[in-house]
Amino acid sequence: QVQLVESGGGLVQPGGSLRLSCAASGGTFSSYTMGWFRQAPGREREFVSAINWLGGTTYNGGFVKGRFTISRDNDKKTVYLQMNSLKPEDSAVYYCAARRGIYRPNEYDYWGQGTQVTVSS
Repeated sequence: QVQLVESGGGLVQPGGSLRLSCAASGGTFSSYTMGWFRQAPGREREFVSAINWLGGTTYNGGFVKGRFTISRDNDKKTVYLQMNSLKPEDSAVYYCAARRGIYRPNEYDYWGQGTQVTVSS
């Protein structure tokens, strides 16, 4: 069983930056594909970004457009999401997810509890 705990959310002004972290425990972190999703009130959950187990391949949702960067540190069992040039429409609860094995869109085995990101002046 894998437990995922997100942190780093908060209130930021438009144009600002945040770095989210997701710490994993249990399981073999280095063998998991890791992903980030988000969900705003009244909207469906949306794929943000994913990274394969070696960290050499990343996948991004269409809205990212170079503003967000996913990375991982297998020694620390942590995945990060660096978010720059934030917009009010980026406000949402951001969730970390883990999948055993290779990347498959929207197929994840474990989920964190989420961290709130609010972009507002």
